[in-house]
Formats: sequence, structure tokens, C-alpha cells
Amino acid sequence: MSGPDLLQWLAGWPGAVFLRRSSVAYLFVNAAHILGIGLILGAILPLDLRLMGLVRSPPVAAVGPFLSRAAACGVVLAVLSGFWLFTVRPAAYIANQAFLIKIALLAAAIANLGFLHMSGAWHAVASGAPVGGVVRLCAFLSFSLWLGALLAGRWIGFL
Repeated sequence: MSGPDLLQWLAGWPGAVFLRRSSVAYLFVNAAHILGIGLILGAILPLDLRLMGLVRSPPVAAVGPFLSRAAACGVVLAVLSGFWLFTVRPAAYIANQAFLIKIALLAAAIANLGFLHMSGAWHAVASGAPVGGVVRLCAFLSFSLWLGALLAGRWIGFL
């Protein structure tokens, strides 16, 4: 299936048609997307600040695992609801530069998260080990990438 065919298929998907026809359904899916974003930022930004050393307490081992799981729930909710919202007007979103930047920033943020977890450094810090340079760098990237994705997402409606 080619790109335009895939976009047309997504736009014709029953879930997309349902959202286009029901302002109430669109409202709830959009609210779920905002809730997911709130969970991500509300959990990951304080954790990143702690990992970067800009906040000295509480201990990472005490809050890190919880905040990490809360952010993961937010990522799942935001991605699923965001994809559903995307299917309402996929061709318009693909043509929107801010949307493309948002997707690139999200991919980079998730890749950064994957690297941190696969390196083993996160598990050590979450178990009480001191925060090292790799973790601080990943936290800085995380903070920057998630905020960038938020700004790009808000920018979508202005283009």
C-alpha cells in the first residue's frame, strides 16, 4: 500500500469516521490525549530535574520507579489517543511541518528513554546508585525533547 493509499485508508477507518461525526467522542479522545501528555510531563520533568541534580531530594530510588511508570502510562495513552486523532485528518497532519517535528521529537525522546533503560544505568540509579554522567545527559535530553514535543504539538494548530 502506498503512502497516499495508507492515509486514505486511515481516514476511512471506522474509528476516524466516528470521531469526525461525533464532537463528543472527539472531545473525550482529545481529553485522553491531553491527560496522557499531562502524565508524561507531570512525571518525567520532575524526575529529569532530580536526575540532572537541579533538585536534591527526594532520593531517586524512592520516587524514580513510580514516576517512570506514571510517565510510561502517559506515553501509552498519548500515543494511542494521538494516533486516533491523527486518523481524522492524516493527509493534513502529514503536510503540517509542526506535526512532523513533533513526531521526530517524540521518536527521539522514546529512543533516549530506550537507550537509558537498555544501558543499565537507569536500573542502577533506581536501585540507589549515584547518578552518573550518562543518566544526567539522558535526563537533560529527555527534559528538552519532551518539552520540545509539547511546543511542537501546540504549534500544529497555528500552521
